[in-house]
Amino acid sequence: MSEAAPPTVPAAAEGAPGPLGIIAGGGDLPVRVARAARAAGREVFVIVIGGHGDPGRFGTIPKVVLRLGAAGQMMELLRARGIRQLVLAGRVTRPSLFSLRPDPTGARLIARIGAKAFGGDDTLLSAVTRVLAEEGFEVVGAQAFLDDLFAPPGLMTKRAPDEQAMADIRRGIAVVRALGAVDVGQAAVVQQGLVLGVEAIEGTDELLRRCRDLAREGAGGVLVKLVKPGQSRLIDLPAIGLATVLEAQAAGLRGIAVEAGGTIILDRPAIAAAADEAGLFLIAIDPEDPALKEEITP
Repeated sequence: MSEAAPPTVPAAAEGAPGPLGIIAGGGDLPVRVARAARAAGREVFVIVIGGHGDPGRFGTIPKVVLRLGAAGQMMELLRARGIRQLVLAGRVTRPSLFSLRPDPTGARLIARIGAKAFGGDDTLLSAVTRVLAEEGFEVVGAQAFLDDLFAPPGLMTKRAPDEQAMADIRRGIAVVRALGAVDVGQAAVVQQGLVLGVEAIEGTDELLRRCRDLAREGAGGVLVKLVKPGQSRLIDLPAIGLATVLEAQAAGLRGIAVEAGGTIILDRPAIAAAADEAGLFLIAIDPEDPALKEEITP
């Protein structure tokens, strides 16, 4: 892959202490963070999770591939390089504890995480962040290095949601907030007030594929994607990309609504252009806006 020009690095990332460690899953986000941090003068070392991330995408940046359960090796390598600050970024399919095969250090950390290892993703990741802090590491968000990661409130496409679509967005907000309160998912598809599907462990793309066969006649539905209530802003934030737009189009949707300042949209102009080409609207919303509160009739 050709090297793209590194993005502008916010001042908060400049002069940060010591080298940066990145524990990388799949997708563009960890690659962007690595390039941006290096452009800011940080020494960067990447641990690519085997079977999830692609080490070839990091070019000449120092890296190693380790399986997810090799926590002992990970910590030894990070400490040997003097790394205290970590970014956890990229897609990782959550394994069962049986398939994780933790090494002795991993088993010890899982024991410290306790019952939260069996909870929802945010519960688990919050516990992981706490344990890493106890081990001397600081977890920082990707947004510390990428200042254009989130969209501000507003419409990003030529097409705008009509009254029915706005009603579906309001319904979607209520549903996703309810899901998030029990740490289940970050997205839902709503059509004409009907909830066609909600996101669980399968992810947004699979949710959209399921909804292809569930669509009703008439105006298409809307994908709503939000941060869970109380969710840490350091890891596992909701994200959309080109695949999301294409799957939404294939599912017969009319548009996508995401949380402003909380949903990751890499290459925002390209994603907005793809949505325009697909005939979809793409809008960033504030779920706390009183105008977006669903009116529930007893």
